[in-house]
Amino acid sequence: MVTKRPEVLLLLGMSGAGRSASSNVFEDLGYYVIENLPPELVESVVESNDVAESNKQLVLTIDARDGSAQNALNRSLERLSQSGVLTRMIFLDANNETLIERYEENRRPHPMGMDSLSQSVKNEREQLKPIKELADLVIDTTDMNVHELRKRIIEGFQGEATNQELKISVTSFGFKNGAPRDADIVLDVRFLPNPHWREELRASTGQSPMVRNYVLSFEDAEIFLEKTKDLIDFLLPRFTSEGKSYVGIAIGCTGGKHRSVVMTEEVGGWLINEGKDAVILHRDMKE
Repeated sequence: MVTKRPEVLLLLGMSGAGRSASSNVFEDLGYYVIENLPPELVESVVESNDVAESNKQLVLTIDARDGSAQNALNRSLERLSQSGVLTRMIFLDANNETLIERYEENRRPHPMGMDSLSQSVKNEREQLKPIKELADLVIDTTDMNVHELRKRIIEGFQGEATNQELKISVTSFGFKNGAPRDADIVLDVRFLPNPHWREELRASTGQSPMVRNYVLSFEDAEIFLEKTKDLIDFLLPRFTSEGKSYVGIAIGCTGGKHRSVVMTEEVGGWLINEGKDAVILHRDMKE
């Protein structure tokens, strides 16, 4: 039996990307959340909460924009790792246009306090770039509302206290809406014949047995699945050895309704049957 290392989640990211909303979700999941903690206090807070000797699940939201704060955070994380405490960094992000729009809607001043919202967002992104590059997980909330963000966190973190296995999401999507920004592996199945051009299949989705049978009737579909499984089998242990906790696999077709759904169900179902901690998501299926 593998002994579970004590763990602390660090929540960072762009202002307006959803840190406060995420903190509320973690609290609902039973995590102990401390918000707006200065980086230099991380180590003392972890020690005072006796994380190394207890099963307490701790989430710390941190502001580490400037270089001195980032250096203090890095020193704390290194010492915590040496003491046996596992830390994982989650970075909340969204594109500049979305962040500006959110601030304009809420009429709140940006913490960077520049002459314009655009400049504030741009400067903050530049300052946080080194932190984002160190993150174990980046959650892009550009296309998420608060309910979708809540769902994403619950799917990724519910049950963390008892399960430390690599978490995998397999998501179908339509290229016409853009690829998921937080995907680690993006696969394109537009080479397969499109059920959309079959009148009897057009209104159905890839979860329909008729559509599934049609897509899988082609030899290229079987070859794709075989090679995809080989690729995933090769990559997962290497992701794990590098300390990665989450892997996002995205499979796309034109609209995200037929071919990608079939392949996502096949790949995701295979992972689940193999005993992996995997979830199947369909981003664009209902469009």
